[in-house]
Amino acid sequence: MADSRQSSEDERDGTAETGPDPDAPEETEELSTEELRQQVEERYDFEKFSPADMAEMSVDEWEAVFDPDSWITGAELLDRVEAELRHNVQTRQVFAAVERVGEGEDERVVAYSDEGYVIVRPDGSIQGTGTILRDVEPMVALCSMEEYDVPDVDEDAGLPHPDSVPEASGDFGNQMLQVVAGVLSLSGVAFFGAWIASLVGVLDLGFAGAIVLTLGIVFLLMGVLLFVTVANARLSDRMRSQQYRDRLRAVGAGSDERPSFLPAEAFEAGGRQLEVEMERVHREALESEEGMAALDDDASE
Repeated sequence: MADSRQSSEDERDGTAETGPDPDAPEETEELSTEELRQQVEERYDFEKFSPADMAEMSVDEWEAVFDPDSWITGAELLDRVEAELRHNVQTRQVFAAVERVGEGEDERVVAYSDEGYVIVRPDGSIQGTGTILRDVEPMVALCSMEEYDVPDVDEDAGLPHPDSVPEASGDFGNQMLQVVAGVLSLSGVAFFGAWIASLVGVLDLGFAGAIVLTLGIVFLLMGVLLFVTVANARLSDRMRSQQYRDRLRAVGAGSDERPSFLPAEAFEAGGRQLEVEMERVHREALESEEGMAALDDDASE
């Protein structure tokens, strides 16, 4: 019994000795740069890296994977950003007029629309506001990477001329619906004709006359409904096309002159002067919108 008690005490002592040391440093959950880089490389496919992937990455992940000394800057970066922007505008993923302004240290890539603007500097920093800013931010990050292949575009790639925008789209689908509507309507008229013929005694339909009348009503209603659908679709297409043309004209697409609200001299100078003037123009536009909203509120009251 004494030996068993002694062994129990020895086991307790051993357990106490091998337990956690309160003076030992706590284990940190923070990953080293190498471990974080390995996790990021496993998570993302950098051969197909997209702006959406860039938006998901945290600052720590970005700094762990990409070496700042290897980033592309200067005129080469502006060339790549301009090409990427023009490609996205041409494919209608971004709506903006794109320009390259200034010289040397004052050289900038500028993109502006009716909903905001963005200015890209040679060092990769940007200034702007609106949806265009959110579109361009990941583009600049991608274009600064040597591994990213910028698409080839023509120098005049960009927004289309307002007069080149068609009145409507999907005309084949509308024509097919019209054909179906016409067939249904003619079928409905034929059923009505058969029912009337049964009333005057030309045809003897008997109890089937009620069924023929019902089919005639149903087919005619379906034909009219499809005709109305086609007419509404064409009207909506015309309205969307007109709104798109208005937006194009608002930013000067298809014209050799910039919109009158833009600072012409600042565009020629580029650099800090352009940044200050574009910020002023945007601020005045916001103040004008707030003033109009206040007037509308007063009028409604």
